[in-house]
Amino acid sequence: MARQPRLEYAGAVYHVVARGNDRARIFYTLEDRHRLLGVVAEAIRRHEVLLHAYVLMDNHYHLLPSTPI
Repeated sequence: MARQPRLEYAGAVYHVVARGNDRARIFYTLEDRHRLLGVVAEAIRRHEVLLHAYVLMDNHYHLLPSTPI
């Protein structure tokens, strides 16, 4: 079941998590991590959001973005 859309307003902070199916690995190499960070960097640039923190684990990641004020 899909989650409800996030409310969006100036300065909103979000906790974004993505996990592998059945906690399976999503990163196998350093290149995998760099590829995701490249995608995140492009999304930040394109959508003009701020990224306060991120964590890349073997089977999931966390992002802490916010909308501009």
